[in-house]
Amino acid sequence: MSGSEGGTDGIGRRPLPLVPLLLLLLALVDLRVEFMILADHFTLTSVAAAVHSHLLAVSVLVLQPSLWMHYRRRRP
Repeated sequence: MSGSEGGTDGIGRRPLPLVPLLLLLLALVDLRVEFMILADHFTLTSVAAAVHSHLLAVSVLVLQPSLWMHYRRRRP
């Protein structure tokens, strides 16, 4: 019996949603310098400055769970 006979291989699996993944990668690339600065010296002021300077990237990171749920939802 081969792996595809009688099993559920591939049934019900959905492809990886590329939009949230691409947004996550772009947000992390945008914030990489801020992460290095925060790793060197973490203060609330530096966090506030990072959020203020990169509001869109921070918003994408905060909204990632919602994006994954939206793009992984089963459509009839």
